[in-house]
Amino acid sequence: MDPEKSLGFNLYLITDRNQTGSLRLIDVIEEALKGGVKGVQLREKDLSSRELYELAYDLRKLTTKYDAKLLINDRVDIALAVEADGVHLGLNSLPIHRVRRLLGPDKLIGLSCHNQVNAIMAQENGADFITFGPVYYTPSKANYGKPVGVDRLEIVSHLLAIPVLALGGIKKSNIHEVIAAGAAGISLVSAIIADDDPRSEAEAMISMLPQLPSRAT
Repeated sequence: MDPEKSLGFNLYLITDRNQTGSLRLIDVIEEALKGGVKGVQLREKDLSSRELYELAYDLRKLTTKYDAKLLINDRVDIALAVEADGVHLGLNSLPIHRVRRLLGPDKLIGLSCHNQVNAIMAQENGADFITFGPVYYTPSKANYGKPVGVDRLEIVSHLLAIPVLALGGIKKSNIHEVIAAGAAGISLVSAIIADDDPRSEAEAMISMLPQLPSRAT
């Protein structure tokens, strides 16, 4: 990662409109942003391209209002169309170097990694950061096999120069553990998205994370 480029967030909120209950996703995200969230990944894989674009457009306006970063899961075209801050890729996505040529040097590229080899390759191929997990058991990541655990998180966090965000089963009760293991931050869905008070939950979780460096003015 270019040392001049900063993530600007250490809590990375991933969307799932199926977990918001009776609330609209856009309203839940706004409450989270009011609570201090500075990084949002739009991940709604079952939407049509038009529906995803419209939601991304609305989230771009919202994240801009709160000075937060918006990344789009996998869809480079949607990210370009709404001028998002970057994309989040999986292991079956376009290669990082191709995405970099499309997005340019200033956009963020994150990659989901589940083992040490994936993580090292992500850094070598030019990712700006990775999510690593699932660290703990979580139903949404059960198909990725057993949790990687805190020990592997610690190994990967110390091997990589780019930020490693712990993912999978992250709650207030284990934030200190993953940060102590060397994670630069946390990535999560349900702990905030499914909470009755996403603003307060975001505030509480962010207060447990290391303070971000001040942005240059």
